[in-house]
Amino acid sequence: MKFLCTYFSANRFPPMMLIGCSAVLLIIMCTLSISIGTRVVAWQDIINGLMGSVATMEEASVAMRLPRTLLALLAGSALGISGAIMQSVTRNPLADPGLLGVNIGASFFVVIGLVWFGLSQMSHYVWLAIFGAATTALFVHVISAIGHDGATPLKFALAGAATSIAISSFIMAVVLPRNDIAGSVQSWQIGGVGGATYGSITLILPFLLIGGLLSLTVARKLNTIALGDDVAMGLGESVTRIRIHAWLAAVLLAGATTAACGPIGFVGLVVPHLCRLLVGIDNRWLMTLSALCGANLLLAADVLGRILARPSELSVGIVTAFIGAPFFIWIVRRQKVKAL
Repeated sequence: MKFLCTYFSANRFPPMMLIGCSAVLLIIMCTLSISIGTRVVAWQDIINGLMGSVATMEEASVAMRLPRTLLALLAGSALGISGAIMQSVTRNPLADPGLLGVNIGASFFVVIGLVWFGLSQMSHYVWLAIFGAATTALFVHVISAIGHDGATPLKFALAGAATSIAISSFIMAVVLPRNDIAGSVQSWQIGGVGGATYGSITLILPFLLIGGLLSLTVARKLNTIALGDDVAMGLGESVTRIRIHAWLAAVLLAGATTAACGPIGFVGLVVPHLCRLLVGIDNRWLMTLSALCGANLLLAADVLGRILARPSELSVGIVTAFIGAPFFIWIVRRQKVKAL
C-alpha cells in the first residue's frame, strides 16, 4: 500500500486518460453486474433482456438485475462525489458520509418515521433521509469545532464516530420491540442494492441530479478555499457561502442514496482518497473521477457479494466494509496525513 501510494503521488496520470479508462471499466462492470448472479446468462440473453424480452428465465434474470445495476451505479457515483466534497471542505482525509455520521443520521430519521409515525412510502423516506443527513452533519460539525484549535481532522473523526455509535444504539432500541419490522429494518441498515426498483430510482433521481449539478458548480470554488480562507476572501469569494453550497450538495447525494440503499460506508472514504493520489487536488477532475470510480467500486462490491456467497449473496455494505476498514486504519496510521 505504501509503495503504491508513493508511486501514484510521484507519477500523476493525465486526467482525461484516467477518466476514459474508468468509463471503459464502468461499462465492463455494468455488464458483469447484469450477467453474474445465481443464474449466469449468456450474451444473447443479455441482449434480449435489454430489449425487454422475458421469455426465458435467463432473460427475466437480466430484466431483474437492470434496476439493481442502475442503482449501484448511481449510488456509487453519489457517494464518491459526496466523500470528495466532504474531504475538500473539511480538509480532512478521514471525512466520509459514513464516518462523519451523515449516513447513519439519514437512516435514523427514516427509522423514526417508519416506527413512530408509520410512514412507509419511498417519497417520505427521501425527505426524511435528507433532513436527517443535514441535521447530523451540522451536529458533528458543531461538536468538532468546540475548543481553541477548531475542527481538526481527529476531532471530526471522533465526533462522527461517537455520533454514529450513539445513533446506531438508539435505532436498535427503537426497532427491537417492533418484531413486525425489526428484520427488514436491520437488513436495510446493512446497506445494499438488492431491492432496487425503477420506482425507487425515479424518486431519488431528482435529488441526485440536483446534488450533482451543485457539486459541479462548486468544484472550482473549492479549489479557491483550498488555498486558505484568507486568500479566498481576498479573491472576492464568500467562504461561508461556498461551504454551505458544498455541504448542501454532499447532503443531497448522501441522503438520497441512503434512502434507497441504506447506509453504505467507506465508498466516500476510499474512492476520493485514491483519486486524489491519481489526479491531484483539482476538484473539477477529482469529483468526475470519484463519480466513475465510486460507481465501479459499488458495482464490483455487488458482483463480489454474489460470487462469494453463491447461491445466496452478501450485501454491498458488508463487502465495502471489508474493503474500507483496512484502508481507514492505514490512513489513520499515516502520521503525515493531518489535513489536505
